[in-house]
Amino acid sequence: MIIHKDYQNLNLVNPVVTLGVFDGVHRGHKALLGHLVSRAKEIGGETVVITFSPHPRIVLEKNKTRLSFLTTMEEKIVHLENANVDHLVIIEFNKKFSKIPACDFVKDVMLEKIGAKLLIIGFNHHFGKSGEGDYNMIKGCAKSLDFKVEQVQGLHTEEGAISSSIIREALLHGKLEEANLWLGYSYSLSGTIVEGRKIGRSIGFPTANIEPDFEFKLIPANGVYAVEVDLDGVRYPGMLSIGSNPTVNSVISSRSIEVNILNFDKDIYRKAISVVFRHRLRDEIKFDNTEQLADQMELDRQHTLKLLT
Repeated sequence: MIIHKDYQNLNLVNPVVTLGVFDGVHRGHKALLGHLVSRAKEIGGETVVITFSPHPRIVLEKNKTRLSFLTTMEEKIVHLENANVDHLVIIEFNKKFSKIPACDFVKDVMLEKIGAKLLIIGFNHHFGKSGEGDYNMIKGCAKSLDFKVEQVQGLHTEEGAISSSIIREALLHGKLEEANLWLGYSYSLSGTIVEGRKIGRSIGFPTANIEPDFEFKLIPANGVYAVEVDLDGVRYPGMLSIGSNPTVNSVISSRSIEVNILNFDKDIYRKAISVVFRHRLRDEIKFDNTEQLADQMELDRQHTLKLLT
């Protein structure tokens, strides 16, 4: 996949284009991308995905404290490449860009700059000024311009069409297995290991505190998870805790993300780390003392090994 940081001088062959934020690049997105690849093969063309950086909501929303997203741009790139996309065009999103009418964007960028022969959009996709660019509006634009537009319907579950929003809600409510099913892969988080209070080490379960790389990366619900840990090119089993550590904190403080890498005891402060969420083990519990906490962590360790072996 070739990555373009703007849309000048692309020189593409019969481009079949789609656009969107693609947060999570989930199974619904993959269905659309599969259709994109199929249609490009039919006309001997190349597939083009247009996306935006930063996420439009980061630019447009005044209150950013509740913003959270499933993927970083780096993660999106990996998933889009795995979907056999030929070209990824990343457009810088700012307030000036947000005011461009949808039809003007189609005419000036997708047609004149990219040379799109076919535009494929999702079932609920909107873009352009005030989100005016939906399927019906773009069909109207297409009548006066030399291109075609198609709409792909979403993938449906009992809860409705698979979407980034229902996956985010599932993760925030501890429904990891559902979220992973809808994503089509296991949710992950990358960051840097920072120094903590070393309480885990004092009870026989040393943990690495993770500071996420991306400020707006969604952190799943509080609880304990069986995870796989990628560190220095090696993958290890681990159990990860998200929460406020109520057993050892008399005052509820900010949330922490701590992972105990099983059968591992090295100094890894400031190293890059990634964790893949495989299973949710339990909710966060406040125990009467650290001895009870240690007993439960041993049970969690055994459960983790059983699930990940």
